[in-house]
Amino acid sequence: MDLQKQHAPTPAAELRASDADRDRVADILREALAEGRLTADEHAERVDGVLNAKTVGELEVFVRDLPAAHRRPAGPAYASAPSRPGPGAIPAEADASVVAVFSSAMRRGRWRAGRRLHAYAVFGSVEIDLSEAVFEYQQVVIKAVSVFGDVQIRVPENVSLRGTGGGVLGNFEVSPLDSADPEAPVVYVDGWAVLGNVEARPRRGKLVADILERVQDKVDRKLRRHLGH
Repeated sequence: MDLQKQHAPTPAAELRASDADRDRVADILREALAEGRLTADEHAERVDGVLNAKTVGELEVFVRDLPAAHRRPAGPAYASAPSRPGPGAIPAEADASVVAVFSSAMRRGRWRAGRRLHAYAVFGSVEIDLSEAVFEYQQVVIKAVSVFGDVQIRVPENVSLRGTGGGVLGNFEVSPLDSADPEAPVVYVDGWAVLGNVEARPRRGKLVADILERVQDKVDRKLRRHLGH
């Protein structure tokens, strides 16, 4: 009996939460905000709690009063974004370039992301922060080249992120990300790090606002059609 007690499985609620668990709960909160079930303040408070939750049970507390948390998934929530944009989808010429030579340069805040952005760091550092950017196109390519330099790229956590490239005595690291929204932007990072560093990953807690607006527009249109009948 003692051996059975010692090897009893850990209850699911006590298991350590993974990033995938947090992403699932964050998606439920995002949907609840778009549907009007949560206010902006309630959403922000719960997202903060999700980011700090340690166990699966702690995560479930933030969504147990939301219908989406109790739905049984019928299949995959989304189709994975392709590893590269389709032929001819992105122009070869850059909409903008950010260059740092023995210096630093950045693009962040509320700015419009085009279809192609080039970032070059030569004995310098470049920061590209898309966490508050306005996405005018669904596909965005960032060409990042670092030579004895550093290129840091941050994206909202509700977009898809893909990377193709490598390093020559350097580091090229892109953390793949899949959005639950099939219409969400896809950011492709394409580049090389030569005795330098290129890194791209999501900025936790940051969401693309216009995605939420599109979802809310769909809800509003459905409601208007229903009332019209």
